[in-house]
Amino acid sequence: MSLLTITKLSACVGAEVTGLDPARLGGNDPVAETILQALEDNGVLVFRELGLQPEAQVQFCRRLGAIDHSSDGHHPVAGIYPVTLDTAKNASAAYLKATFDWHIDGCTPTGDDYPQKATVLSAVQVADRGGETEFASAYAAYEALTDDEKHRFGVLRVVHSLEASQRRVTPDPTAEQLARWRSRRTHEHPLVWTHRSGRKSLVLGASADYVVGMDLDEGRALLAELLDRATIPDNVYSHSWSIGDTVIWDNRGVLHRAAPYDPDSQREMLRTTVLGDEPIQ
Repeated sequence: MSLLTITKLSACVGAEVTGLDPARLGGNDPVAETILQALEDNGVLVFRELGLQPEAQVQFCRRLGAIDHSSDGHHPVAGIYPVTLDTAKNASAAYLKATFDWHIDGCTPTGDDYPQKATVLSAVQVADRGGETEFASAYAAYEALTDDEKHRFGVLRVVHSLEASQRRVTPDPTAEQLARWRSRRTHEHPLVWTHRSGRKSLVLGASADYVVGMDLDEGRALLAELLDRATIPDNVYSHSWSIGDTVIWDNRGVLHRAAPYDPDSQREMLRTTVLGDEPIQ
């Protein structure tokens, strides 16, 4: 059995985990249950220089839940998706530019899929400058609201769209780009997500377009204000990558973004996504 040591990295979000032997991930070691609980408690788990191989990463993620295979074909190992701006390694790299804005994955699925439970990233190549991944707790963002705000915002609903997130990086799209964005249907979510656990979090980020029933500019100003409050420096953990690092985050309760880096950089992360089993409600 692996003996894990978990050390908090900040008051709001993030913890470092040591003592994980990647060679034992495929056995009967009950490490997955421990990691899931630590993920619930801390939102983000950092495994420095773990050196997790792609096959082992997917095998490990299967112990956390069902694996997303919708992006298979981008990498020789099924369940691995390369996060890189190099179009030779990822033909859809242009869409990844939206990851420089705060977001929660899975708010605008093609169907009615639930947001991902967790995401795992392992570093193959890192940027010379920039390229950190930043995290902020959406649970802490809710808890920081006043009682009056919790009451008022608890009934608000927000429309999320692919177009909203893509316009942030491409403000003057071509007709073809716009048509492609709008082919992905919009989704309406509550601003406050009441989880099965009883915890509550704010559903914010780049995909949040407007507040239903509110003046368009007023609603967007509110969403921007809440995002600014959720991501003040004291609430953010920024991970500076080293080759071999692995990071897991609770996508349902954590906002994340990549810090800018040279678009010609060889930075490459290998991502595995654990599918969600809980709707935003």
